[in-house]
Amino acid sequence: MSFMRPKRLFLLCIMVLSACSTTKVVPEGSYRLVDNKVNITNLDEYPKNHPTDIQNYVRQKPNSYFIGRWNPFIYVYNWTSGKGSGWDRFVEKLGQAPVVFEPEQVESSKVNMETHLNYLGYYHSSVNDSIATRRKKATVHYNVTLGKQYPISHIKYDIADTTLRRIYLADTTNSVVKVGMPVSEKLLDQESERAASLFRENGYYGFSKNYFFFIADTLTVRDSVLLEISVKDYTRNELERNASPHRQFHIGKVTIYPVSDVLRYRAALSKKVNPLLDTIEVEPNVYVLYDQKVEIRPSVLNKLNRVHPGDLYKESVVDNTYRRFANLNLYSSVNVALDRVADDTVDCNIRLIPSKSQGYKLNLEASTNSTGLIGISPAISYYNRNIFNGGEWLNLSFSGNFQFGVKDPARSTEFSASANISLPTFFLFPDSFFSNVIPRTDFTLAYNYQQRPEYTRNMITAEYGYSWTSVSKNWVFQINPARLNIVKMSNLTPTFYEMIQNPFVKDSYIDHFDLGGRYSASYYSDPSINPKHTNYKFNVRLDLAGNLLSAFNRLMPTDSTGSRTIWGSPYAQYVRGEASYAYTWKFGKKERMALATRVLAGAGFAYGNSNALPFEQLFWAGGSNSLRGWHTRSIGPGTSPMDKAVTIPNQTGDMRLEANLELRFPLFWLLHGALFFDAGNIWVKRELVTEKNFGEGIAFNTGLGVRLDIQFVVVRFDWGIKLREPSVGKWYGANDWFKTGGYAFQFGIGYPF
Repeated sequence: MSFMRPKRLFLLCIMVLSACSTTKVVPEGSYRLVDNKVNITNLDEYPKNHPTDIQNYVRQKPNSYFIGRWNPFIYVYNWTSGKGSGWDRFVEKLGQAPVVFEPEQVESSKVNMETHLNYLGYYHSSVNDSIATRRKKATVHYNVTLGKQYPISHIKYDIADTTLRRIYLADTTNSVVKVGMPVSEKLLDQESERAASLFRENGYYGFSKNYFFFIADTLTVRDSVLLEISVKDYTRNELERNASPHRQFHIGKVTIYPVSDVLRYRAALSKKVNPLLDTIEVEPNVYVLYDQKVEIRPSVLNKLNRVHPGDLYKESVVDNTYRRFANLNLYSSVNVALDRVADDTVDCNIRLIPSKSQGYKLNLEASTNSTGLIGISPAISYYNRNIFNGGEWLNLSFSGNFQFGVKDPARSTEFSASANISLPTFFLFPDSFFSNVIPRTDFTLAYNYQQRPEYTRNMITAEYGYSWTSVSKNWVFQINPARLNIVKMSNLTPTFYEMIQNPFVKDSYIDHFDLGGRYSASYYSDPSINPKHTNYKFNVRLDLAGNLLSAFNRLMPTDSTGSRTIWGSPYAQYVRGEASYAYTWKFGKKERMALATRVLAGAGFAYGNSNALPFEQLFWAGGSNSLRGWHTRSIGPGTSPMDKAVTIPNQTGDMRLEANLELRFPLFWLLHGALFFDAGNIWVKRELVTEKNFGEGIAFNTGLGVRLDIQFVVVRFDWGIKLREPSVGKWYGANDWFKTGGYAFQFGIGYPF
């Protein structure tokens, strides 16, 4: 079947949707709001400094669009019959109601925009409107004339307190208010916030922006401003008679209270019972209180704390202390409170409410395709976040991967077990190496067993490394300077190597000794577990191996191929990198709909002592989190057919490119639907030169999915439909989707990306 069939089907769907009305449910005499157009009439007068967010202050917004003014869910909503039947409720839930134009919102929008422009420093701006209507659709035009701006010609400082004056003037290089800048309420508000934080960082506990006063003189010098910045000892909401001198504060007593018995703690707060506390003084004026048993050592709590008696109060130190306790992941609530006990002293009270310190996690992924191949991947893990009463994390995990055919005796069995200990410190480094975050040192030991019809593989892994999170929790970094894999192959069938024609693949099925390091960085625009709003994330990872060992080549024996060996196995030498970027756009009513995208790329290069990447470092595609029209490892590399040397698919390559698109929408109850599209493949780089067209190796699939979202976990079922099979250069049409080799069913936990 030619490519034109699915293309024609797609175009037909577009034509059907386009032929439907988007105003069917709009009442007579009303209009659907199509667009708000904002035009700045005198933009040429402000070539550099002009507002770009005026449209955000329009009160009534139209429906969001995908391309141009096209939103298919408005059409779907208009499929209702008006009878209130189950069909109507279904399409209303699936679709998006058109925004009905409200004329009274126009005046409110004009006031909003004028107020905002005054805040930005465009004084006496004006906004006029005109409304264009056609076929029950309305477009509102806002014509904005920007008001006059007044640049600052001189700045005068009136700060009577000599200490405050010295601190402020020493930091004017960081001031956001400078001569030549247009004066505005926004600018002055930003400066008062910045300077107030500066004072709090220098001991002035409780100092706020309301102690700042500004006088802007626009009469003395024509078309400019003489600005006076004052710092008073009373706020804008107080009278001068309420003045009180500003004071620098020092830390007095520090009390850390890790709550053990939450019920007794809450009863004590309500004064129903008297608290029974044991007090331990870990250093002068630093106390740890216990209401029951000691669940975490006092020395650990003291090391996490950065607020020390006698120190000058600093806002950043208090914030840092909060983050360090919160990042320990032992407490559901962390409260760092300061109590003023004298004219120049504040006590610090740190209250820690515990969270669940241990538990289990279960995960299951499964897939099947039209050829009858079934894959199941269960996993169970146990965690304890305070195994030795010092904030140490213990993770034990067990996982498997089982592949089999319904009427095929061939089986593939994989089993993995790992143990990880994570310490809240940098091993071999002082605790002050990173003062703003909780440092972690991870030690991991793992074993992997894989039995396939053609061979048996055993792998032992040991590694240690450091990980930390940025102050904002957006960045996560990991450096593993030492990682060791020892791989032993056994039970190879006599004809296995003979049937492998690709020397690259053949070189991957050997014993090897892999010593190297791993480095990764991840960024999350929203670091929460399940973001509620539009968000994005990206990850980059680099693996290096064999470079350190190569310095000792002269001391190592060689095998029959000339490779240097350790304990009879060649050591691996390679570089491998991969990166991914995912963007999820939330839209619709209560942002319950989402358009999620992902692109990822990876490549590896073997050199020196290796002719190919170790098998476990190779890339593969297919499965519930990849190309969902194919079973795991059943596609590629490039246009290559399935390797006849293996009974169960095990296709790999040293390069991977993939792109995914998924539309998610609510159905009913806890069920959500998904429409997805995946494209990509794996390749062998050395064979790309023989490919007539790189694009010939790209696989395409589409599909439908259902998700059961029960907040803490998402159970996912996907039906992946092949659109293009690279190995045969074939485009699939609708008639092929239900035939052997035309589809795959996927089951997974969590979203695929």
